[in-house]
Amino acid sequence: MVRLLCFIGILVFTQQAGAANITWPSEPELKAKSWVLLDARSGQVLAKHEENLRLAPASMTKMMTLYLAFEAIKSGNVDLDERVNVSTKAWKVGGSTMFLEPRMHPTIREIIHGIATFSGNDAAIVIAEHISGSESAFVGLMNGKAKALGMTNTHFSNPTGFPDENHFSTAMDMAKLAVALWRDFPKFFEIFSERSYTFDGRTQWNRNRLLWTMPEARGLKTGHTEEAGYCLTAAAEKGNMRLVSSVFGTDSKTARQKQSQVLLRYGMGQFVTLRPKEKDIRRKIEVFEGTQEFVWLKPAKPVWITVPQGSERYLGFALHYTSPQLAPIQQGEQLGSIQATLRIADEDITLQSIPMLAEQTVERASWFGRKWDTLRLWWRAQ
Repeated sequence: MVRLLCFIGILVFTQQAGAANITWPSEPELKAKSWVLLDARSGQVLAKHEENLRLAPASMTKMMTLYLAFEAIKSGNVDLDERVNVSTKAWKVGGSTMFLEPRMHPTIREIIHGIATFSGNDAAIVIAEHISGSESAFVGLMNGKAKALGMTNTHFSNPTGFPDENHFSTAMDMAKLAVALWRDFPKFFEIFSERSYTFDGRTQWNRNRLLWTMPEARGLKTGHTEEAGYCLTAAAEKGNMRLVSSVFGTDSKTARQKQSQVLLRYGMGQFVTLRPKEKDIRRKIEVFEGTQEFVWLKPAKPVWITVPQGSERYLGFALHYTSPQLAPIQQGEQLGSIQATLRIADEDITLQSIPMLAEQTVERASWFGRKWDTLRLWWRAQ
């Protein structure tokens, strides 16, 4: 029996003449080597330039160090109030530090604050050694997690971000990591918005100046080496929008702040992120040779769509699936996808493809039922 790819479209494109007056916002130009802006909820990229160019990530590396630390805490492998040892290697590491010494036994809680707020190289080595037994073993975990998160242009050589020819990442990969931190550890994520922290009587200030200049700022992490220049992966929240930007290779602390702010303000000023109603997404399709004649489909995950401001009414959804759909069907089985499409200037732009899953199981019908449906399909084809 021939099976065809069919689609059912419910495209809510009203006032078509107005769509011709809406255009996609022009992307800003930044003074940086590479950058990307995306919405963490919808996953859509809103602006980019050389986003897959491999560059030194400097201390933005510590976002991965913290991801693994948060993961270990969440799984119960380490405890926030657990005390750790400070090795001679960590004590002597240099660069930005918590000023740890071997005589000290800080808690995991203090260490993660020291990494997020102080950008402590010593703290990064301490947590790596505590979780994995050695820095090199921890680096193996970092690269494994990078692969799992889809960071295809990243390789780590250390947990600190110290320069190394085999230590590189991209604006896109750092943005993916920031999204994963926000999604997987929402409570721990709040640590990235901490302006200062005091340890052993010494207060240090967060280097992310967006925390002072943008009320919407939520973090994340700065980076700087001579090779990398001044970098910043940043997050901001406004309404339903959860924006993440990553900027590599600006020429000063002020520049990385201002260029990141340009990107984030562009996103907040030009776009809106919305959650479609269930009735616009949920679908029912016909089933043949089964104990039921229809099956309902639902999206594989919560659906968020980012569109230019003012274009919301021109967003539509079309279901694509293979027809005829034959039983048996298992609950949770993917049976097609929804295309989220935006009509702008008389052109349909596909924004997302959303997998659609069967809401219930449909068993195979009896021999007679199957033969009857075969006849029905033959008759329809005539």
